[in-house]
Amino acid sequence: MSRIGRLLRAAAALLPIAAVAVVGGPAPAFAADAPAIVVSDGVTQPVFGYADAIRERLFIDSTFDSDRDGLRDIIAFDVMRPKATLDGLKVPVIMDASPYYSTLCRGNESECKADLDGDGLLEKWPLFYDNYFVPRGYAVILLDMVGTNNSTGCPTTNANEDNLSAKQAINWLNGRAVARNAAGEIVKADWHNGKSAMIGKSYDGSLAMATAVTGVKGLTTVVPISGPTEYYDYVRSNGVITRGNSYVASLSNTVTNPARRDYCKPTRDRIAAEDGDEHGDYTAFWNERSYVKKVPNQTASVLLYHGLNDDNVRPDHFSKYWYALAENNIPRKLWLSQEGHVDPFDSRRSVWVSTLHRWFDFWLHGVANGIMDEPRVDIERSADVWETYADWPVPGKADTEIFLQPGAGGAGGLKVVPVAQPKTESLLDNPTQSQNTMILNPDVVQPNRLAYLSAPLTAPLHISGTPVVQLRVTADKTDTNLGAILVDYGSAERVNHRASGEGIITLDTQDCWGETSPTDDGCYRQTQKRVATSDVELVTKGIMDAANRQSIRTAVPLVPGQAYNYSFPLLPEDYVFQPGHRIGVIIVGSYSQYSSQADQSRANLQFALKTSNIVLPVVGGTAAAHAAGL
Repeated sequence: MSRIGRLLRAAAALLPIAAVAVVGGPAPAFAADAPAIVVSDGVTQPVFGYADAIRERLFIDSTFDSDRDGLRDIIAFDVMRPKATLDGLKVPVIMDASPYYSTLCRGNESECKADLDGDGLLEKWPLFYDNYFVPRGYAVILLDMVGTNNSTGCPTTNANEDNLSAKQAINWLNGRAVARNAAGEIVKADWHNGKSAMIGKSYDGSLAMATAVTGVKGLTTVVPISGPTEYYDYVRSNGVITRGNSYVASLSNTVTNPARRDYCKPTRDRIAAEDGDEHGDYTAFWNERSYVKKVPNQTASVLLYHGLNDDNVRPDHFSKYWYALAENNIPRKLWLSQEGHVDPFDSRRSVWVSTLHRWFDFWLHGVANGIMDEPRVDIERSADVWETYADWPVPGKADTEIFLQPGAGGAGGLKVVPVAQPKTESLLDNPTQSQNTMILNPDVVQPNRLAYLSAPLTAPLHISGTPVVQLRVTADKTDTNLGAILVDYGSAERVNHRASGEGIITLDTQDCWGETSPTDDGCYRQTQKRVATSDVELVTKGIMDAANRQSIRTAVPLVPGQAYNYSFPLLPEDYVFQPGHRIGVIIVGSYSQYSSQADQSRANLQFALKTSNIVLPVVGGTAAAHAAGL
C-alpha cells in the first residue's frame, strides 16, 4: 500500500467505541462510565466545558542551547484540555507554536497571552482555537518558541533552535521527553490519544512546517497559513537582496522580550555576521532555514493556505512546499485567496472554521466525514467567489511559450510564435524607477522599461502555476539586475489587496466562535472584502541578479558586450484574463519596489527578441492561447 493510502486508512479508522458516542446509535453498556466525544452531523459536538477546562503551564528541557550559556534551553507551553480528561477521556492536541505571544501577539486583533491574576496560568488565550475545540474534545497548546515569552534562550530566526522548539512538546506528548510544572513536578500527558496537529500563520506557520519535516512521530497533520518555507526566498530572490540591513537578526530582536534583548545581542550579532548581506548568495546559513528539501522526511498531512497577493510572505513559499508535498505523495489540501497576508479566519470565516473542524475531526479523532474525498483545491477567483479544482496547478495546464514581438513606436506584441527575423530592443536600467512608472501607460515608449501587449483577448485565458521568463540579454556592465512583470490591462472590480488591510475591512460588529469564560469570550470583529474597480492589475512579478545566472550560490561577473541566456521564475499565480483584456509583459532592469537593494550599475541592456519569451502555465496549453487570440 502507498504511503498516502496507509495514512488515509489510519486516519479514517474510528477510535474505540468507548471514546466515541455517535448520536442516534446504540450505546454500549459501559458508555455512561466512560467520557466520550459526541459526533453528530458528521462533526464533534461541544459537550465539554470551557470555563472548567484544565489549564496548565509546563516546561521542557530542550535538546539545544541557543544562547550558548552551557545550559539547555527551556521551552514553555500552556495547555488547556477538557476536565473530562481527569476521568479517562483521551484527546488529541492542536498546537500553535509562536514567537509572538508577548510581543506582536496574534490575530487581526493582536491578542497576547495574559495571566491576569499572576498565578502562572493563562486567563486570556489568543485566537479562537481554545474556545472552539476544547469543548469538542481537543486539547490546545500554545507554545512559546525558544527565547520568547516564558521560554529561555534566544531566537535564531528559523534556524535549528527555532525549528525544534515545538518538537520538544510533541516528544513529551508521546512519552519521549519530560515536562515539569512551575513547582518542578514531573507531569505526564496520560490524557493524550497519540495524535497532534500544528497550526499557525506566518512565523507560526513556518514552525508548523519546520516540525513536520523533522518527521517527528505523533505529529499527524499541520495547517500552515502564509508561512515562509525557504527563508532564503523570504529575504532574497535569485541573488537579489529583498530584505537587507541584517533583517534576520532584526526579526530576532523584534520577537525577543524587551527585557532580554541586551542579553540576546551576542546571538543576533552571530546571525548578522553569517547572513551574507554583502553578496546575497545562497550559503550554508540558509540550509537549516530550508524546509522544502526536507519534505521527504514528512508524514503529517497538510491543509495549506496562502494569499496569492501576499507581498510579505510571497506565494513562492507555498508553491515550492506544495510541489514537494506532491512529489512525496503527502495527503494535502490547498486554499488560495485573493488577499495579501490575511488569515482565512478573516477572509472566509465560517467556511474556514467548518473546514478546519472537519479536517481535525478526520485526522485527529478518526471521524469518517469524507473531507479527503472532496476537491483538493479551493481558489478565490474574485471577492468571495470561490472555485474548486482537483489539484493545483489546475489539471490540463501546459507550459506555453509566448514570445516578445518588436514594437513600432509603442508597445511590442505577444505571440505564440517568435519574431521571424532577429531583432533587438534596449533599455537603460534605472534603480529608482517606480513600479507605477513601469506598468502604467504601456503604449508610451519609456527609456527604462520595455512593454509588450497582446491584442484584446477573444476568449478567457487561465494560467495556473509558475510562469518563467526566458531572456537573451547583453549588458555593458559587469553586473545588473533583471525584472519582469505580468500585467492584466482591463477594467474589473478586484480585491484591493494593496490598500490598508490587504484586501479586508475590519468592522465594528462581532461574531463568536466557541464557548466563553469570564476572561475569554471567543468573539472577534467581523470583516468584509475591500474591493475597487481598476483598469490595471499587476498579476505576478520576478527578479534576478544577472551575476547569479548560473547559480544562486555563486555570482559570476558579466563580460560587457557578451550575450547571455537568463531564465527566472515569476511568483506562482492562478489567474483568469478576461475577454477584451490585454496581457502585458513589462521588462526592466532593477526593480526597487521588489528589492530593497536595487543594482546601481545603470547598465544599458539589449534584448534579443527572437529568443526571449515568457512561459505561461496555460490551462489548455497552446490551443487555449490560440483561442484567446495570442
